[in-house]
Amino acid sequence: MFGQSASAAVTDVIKLVLFDMDNVLCDYDRGKRVACLAELAGTTSEAVHAAIWDSGFEALGDSGTLEAADYLRGFGERIGYPLSLDEWVEARRRSMQADRAMLEIAGRLRQTVDIAVLTNNTTLVADHIDTLLPDLRPLFGSRIYASAQFKTAKPDPRCYRLCLSDLDVRPEAVLFVDDLAANVAGARKAGLFAHHHTSVQAFRQALSEHGLLHG
Repeated sequence: MFGQSASAAVTDVIKLVLFDMDNVLCDYDRGKRVACLAELAGTTSEAVHAAIWDSGFEALGDSGTLEAADYLRGFGERIGYPLSLDEWVEARRRSMQADRAMLEIAGRLRQTVDIAVLTNNTTLVADHIDTLLPDLRPLFGSRIYASAQFKTAKPDPRCYRLCLSDLDVRPEAVLFVDDLAANVAGARKAGLFAHHHTSVQAFRQALSEHGLLHG
């Protein structure tokens, strides 16, 4: 499951647990975000979703193909409304709710290993994380990364490697957790251990098998 067969073989190997954010450290309701944006733009949720997500525009922000200012401007143009930064941030904030159980686990982990966040998002998310999800900073400090800063995105193996280069840690010393199977596969291609997040209970079990969490 994790790239090595015996849990004893991996005990004390992991030095960093790297977390995805949306639907791992927080519950993310894109529908709520889309509805908020649609109300601002005086249009339908279907139209906003088609303009931003179905079109591939959001992926341009996640991969850093569009710089933050161009992304924000293009976002407004696509939904037919001059969206301000504050409005973009507020719509994103309303769609996110901290997962207290996962944050509690992260808090316990940081007592013995390093922890960090790698999320597929524009740099606007990392820049405004204290407004979007204020619970993260006390746990992760400056180790909150948006894929866009690396000019690529998960599941491209380069995204993980560039993030780990900044953290100065080897891939084989990292356990990555993400709710999307494709991103888990990408992490494994990059040489990381990886866990597909489906529940808090399963994550606790995975950590236990790595000798990272007990009780």
